[in-house]
Amino acid sequence: MSDAGPDNLAARPKSIGARIRRTEDPRLLAGQGRYVDDLQPPRTLHVAFRRSDVSHARIRGVELAAARAAPGVVAVVTAADLEGLARPLVAASRMASYHGTPIRPLAEGKVRFVGEAVVAVLAESRYLAEDALELIDIDFEPLGTVIDPEAAAAEGAPLLHEEIGSNVLVERSFARGDADSAFAAAAHRVGGRFRFRRKSPGAIENRVCLAEWDAGRGSLALHSATGIPGILRDALCEALDLPGHRLRVVAPDVGGSFGGKGSLYPEEILVSVLARKLGRPVKWTSDRLEDLTSTSQGFDEIIEAELALDADGRVLALRAEVLGDVGAYSIYPWTAGLEPVQVVGFLPGPYRIEHYQAHVRAVATSKAPTGPYRGVGRPAAVFATERLMDKAARRLGLDPKEIRLRNFVRPEDFPYKIGSGIVWDRSGFTECLEAACAGLDYPALRERQRAARAEGRWFGIGIASYAELTGIGSKISVAPGMPINTGTETASIRMDSTGGITAAVGIASHGQGLETTLAQVVADTLGARLEDIRIVQGDSDAVANATGTYASRGAVLAGGAAILASRAVKEKLLRAAGHLLEAAEGDLEARDGRVAVVGTDRSLSFREIARAVYSEIGRIPHEAREELEATRLYDPYYGTTTSATHVATLEIDPETYRVRLGRFLVAEDCGRLINPMIVDGQVHGGVAQGIGAALYEEVVYDADGQNLTASLVDYLIPAAPEVPPMTVVHLESESPTTLGGFRGMGEGGTIGAPAAIANALSDALLPLNIEIDELPATPERLFRLIRRAQGETPGNS
Repeated sequence: MSDAGPDNLAARPKSIGARIRRTEDPRLLAGQGRYVDDLQPPRTLHVAFRRSDVSHARIRGVELAAARAAPGVVAVVTAADLEGLARPLVAASRMASYHGTPIRPLAEGKVRFVGEAVVAVLAESRYLAEDALELIDIDFEPLGTVIDPEAAAAEGAPLLHEEIGSNVLVERSFARGDADSAFAAAAHRVGGRFRFRRKSPGAIENRVCLAEWDAGRGSLALHSATGIPGILRDALCEALDLPGHRLRVVAPDVGGSFGGKGSLYPEEILVSVLARKLGRPVKWTSDRLEDLTSTSQGFDEIIEAELALDADGRVLALRAEVLGDVGAYSIYPWTAGLEPVQVVGFLPGPYRIEHYQAHVRAVATSKAPTGPYRGVGRPAAVFATERLMDKAARRLGLDPKEIRLRNFVRPEDFPYKIGSGIVWDRSGFTECLEAACAGLDYPALRERQRAARAEGRWFGIGIASYAELTGIGSKISVAPGMPINTGTETASIRMDSTGGITAAVGIASHGQGLETTLAQVVADTLGARLEDIRIVQGDSDAVANATGTYASRGAVLAGGAAILASRAVKEKLLRAAGHLLEAAEGDLEARDGRVAVVGTDRSLSFREIARAVYSEIGRIPHEAREELEATRLYDPYYGTTTSATHVATLEIDPETYRVRLGRFLVAEDCGRLINPMIVDGQVHGGVAQGIGAALYEEVVYDADGQNLTASLVDYLIPAAPEVPPMTVVHLESESPTTLGGFRGMGEGGTIGAPAAIANALSDALLPLNIEIDELPATPERLFRLIRRAQGETPGNS
């Protein structure tokens, strides 16, 4: 028995729910993080790409002789040089009207967007590789431009993928009830054409990958700034015909993703193929120009939608036609349907809508492919639906708060299936709206607005409510129709002979603080000290199926798996402690790294128990000795609902048309909070990104497919002065469908903020009868809308 007493175990605070500082931060803030670009293996070759400078063209010829003779150049490679070295990968889907497109390391035969890689130069340094790029001459035969998505979807448009016979890569319809009859009988109808423009993820760390081939073992290691190491491992195994135990993908510290690092990229295939072929490490680090032109982009939706309402302002029906511009390829593994199909999936929002009808098309254009972007489909869907709710309120003379309260799914309605088939479990739709309005004193804000209008000022208040499906289990695919199972997560918990605890999980953190939150979950479940726990993540070898982090799944799925594995280890720990303390397991309590006999001063530390189990002869009966480790898989099956209401105030400067945000409040029901400090940080960051989507950020292509916003001078990201102070209110109603009661919340700030700001802008401009149906609402767009409403021609002013 230990000389140390239980140290008042019962008084020790729990980790879950505590505002614990992130354990990752000391190394990151001290410059001791380990990113892929920090890795410098001996004999590394550096890659630079000659990328297409035309948007759609046939490759007639490439002149490489001068580049191959350049100093320090080891190889210059085109698609022809890679023939037979890697199988093309195609993102699969069970959707009937879906067409996949092959993902290859380099463009083969033709190019389909400006920025697509055509030639790879490998040299002893990146500088020498870049110099050699200047010596490459490519003969392009221009083909028809495919830039405007509506023109691209039309009959007779130039085809990006001739073998498909159309630029429409996905087409799908949703229907419930009889929308046409409901519209015919409606007392009121409101509608609009909504445009949510294209965005770039803009992570602080650009994409980077490093491949190393071990010829002796016949194995490949890829270090990549990615959020999906397990999915990459499986894809590369297929492309390179290698078994999983000979291919490892590691994502060390990753400097942000926002979805942009959540897909497979041609560069990752290329460095893997060439490392294997040349027997030397091969590394590529993107510069910012490459990041803005070739990293997957987000959104780019045209939504034509209409609501039918009765005389009391209750929604009867919703119908929509959605066109998604998905760029040149169907991204792997999520498919071209990821963004646009989810728009129509989430359009009904948190409202009771009996009749629903929607049709969606995903159209290929000569732009960088769209892919995962924080919120995926929901920011555009919420923008359209919440604008419709405000239009309806205006039409009926109702307050925006009141029309939402009349139409929310009520507590007695849960679980509620919306028109697209998504099921909302119990969540605080009404409670979030009431909490948000109470937190800002909504009646006082309206009084303030009346006073501002009397002074001729453009002051607005915007509300946006939404619901999202998070922590999705195996019942539903993260991407519509995708056959890959992303609904399970595995955790392995191991206590070694010193009492140290290692928890290995399949997620890959890129800024969410998951090393801290998962350690909190393990500490509370196992009864361990936080400082004794190490989280292993971002490694395809960590567990058998390590897919990664995306779709607000990390805390829900990895947390659930960690709970199950920790419970199993705790059972073994208590059995061993029972032998050592000569006590029944039911009389034991594990807490703060010790096991104590309840009601006595007898206890043992985890270290003492582990040493007795592993290292000391005779302390544990041989038939009772068992390793203190366990692996468990968790599947929430359906997932769980997270909901929130955002309220924003703002004022428009009548001279500069600049928007100054005032107060911003988020009331969110994201379940049981593991670490409120980290949750608040996620909300703040998400709202900042949503502000960018609403007011600043837009990827602009000209008529020839040239990206006009390929630098951070032209692609505007909000800085600290543009982000107002925020108030975050948590309802913290535990999810009834997940272990731990957790709900996902990493994307919510981005989902609600654009719609709240758009509604606030429309509210501010109500005296001019201006509606904000296109985002971002830049000063130029506001200038044109306001001048037009005032009867002036913008071009002549």
